[in-house]
Amino acid sequence: MKFSTSLKLNHIFRRLYHTSGFANGLLVLYARKNRTGTNRVGITVSKKLGKAHIRNRARRRLREVYRLNEDKFLPGWDIVVVARSRCVDAPFHKLTEGYLALAKKAGILKDGVS
Repeated sequence: MKFSTSLKLNHIFRRLYHTSGFANGLLVLYARKNRTGTNRVGITVSKKLGKAHIRNRARRRLREVYRLNEDKFLPGWDIVVVARSRCVDAPFHKLTEGYLALAKKAGILKDGVS
């Protein structure tokens, strides 16, 4: 992630959960403007999804989706992605489509990006 940092502080996660989120069958995305010129990205995967190696794999895949498409996102946003249970078995291209569709709904993609 060249232009972004990880979101690690609990109070920022909680603040984002109180915004309106955007959801599909695989993910839920929460976004809120921040006062920095960079994006801060956090990923949440519940213990309900499986054991640690399954949750870590889901986290790695979501981080990779963001990394590969980082240049399509507008700067200055806090983004939290919550993985749903179908995210674990979904093919990578479906994860990418779902992630970008939610980002477009949230209005955090640059113009002309689909």
